[in-house]
Amino acid sequence: MIFRQLFDPVSSTYTYLLGDSGEAVLIDPVYEQVPRDQALLRELGLWLLTTLDTHVHADHVTGAWRMRLRCGSEIALAAVVEATGVTRPLGHGDRIDFGTRHLSVRATPGHTNGCLTYVLDDQSMAFTGDSLLIRGCGRTDFQQGSPQQLFASVREQILSLPDDCLLYPAHDYRGITVTSVTEERRFNPRLGGGVDVGDFAGYMNNLNLPHPKQMAVAVPANMRCGQPEGSAEVATETPDWAPLTLRFSGVWEIEPMALLERGAAFQIVDVREAPEFIDRLGHLPGAKLVPLSQLTGRLEELDRERPVVAVCRSGVRSAQASVLLTKAGFGKVANLAGGMLRWRTEGLPVASDSV
Repeated sequence: MIFRQLFDPVSSTYTYLLGDSGEAVLIDPVYEQVPRDQALLRELGLWLLTTLDTHVHADHVTGAWRMRLRCGSEIALAAVVEATGVTRPLGHGDRIDFGTRHLSVRATPGHTNGCLTYVLDDQSMAFTGDSLLIRGCGRTDFQQGSPQQLFASVREQILSLPDDCLLYPAHDYRGITVTSVTEERRFNPRLGGGVDVGDFAGYMNNLNLPHPKQMAVAVPANMRCGQPEGSAEVATETPDWAPLTLRFSGVWEIEPMALLERGAAFQIVDVREAPEFIDRLGHLPGAKLVPLSQLTGRLEELDRERPVVAVCRSGVRSAQASVLLTKAGFGKVANLAGGMLRWRTEGLPVASDSV
């Protein structure tokens, strides 16, 4: 089974990708991170069947609708929420299949009335949303929350799992990535040890926390499964100046044939060292040699209004050059996929004149 834990630094949200036999599910996707997640799915050769939200989030907008628009994936959320756009309403005991594996659905209300926990078939992993955080739990003072209900949910549905079951929350604000049933039973200050429901309710009812900053935007959007008002996909990151592919690293790449067809419109910057520029691989016709070590000191030699394609031997150094150029304010930057090695393998024209 393929498992990846992804992180959104703005909302401190964890998104989880699980894949098997070419099929995948994605738990708690974030709207702005959809291009990243789609790139990872493509690179791992996975077909996204379903996005699963653990609850209606108040601190970020889900990527469920956006992933459905791009991948055709089902949108799964607790049926009790009655959100618009859900294609697979879930209840306690339901099963979500992917490849030869599956997740079981456990209703764990209390943080919100629609919280779900997803448990892997062998009970080695569980994805708890905000119902149980690492040494903590979600608040209970809005979205039909209830400390009594959350206490029962966590004790009966999560901490009843096997001792070595790994627990993965929807958030962590300290950089901690995983915990276990044993740890939370022993060390969770709100829900572990000898804490009873009276202790827990007294604690939760006196948190006096401000509402999440994005709540007024996030909750209405998530009641539409992340669909923007007016049904238009907004803030898409896909460039329109060339046919590009986003890699999981965050770098946009252009295929050799696409560059050959459109090369006259681009600035081609070769970031190898001078001897490599005229070695047996040669270089692209019209390419400008700017070694990576000199790039940040020679930015004034480049036209910020024209697209830039970075090139090197294999695509590794030029990927770093793409990052540097983007950080320097160049708006249209791509990396040549596979570098000069792939360019030559595909039999495309090269030059070998001196620097």
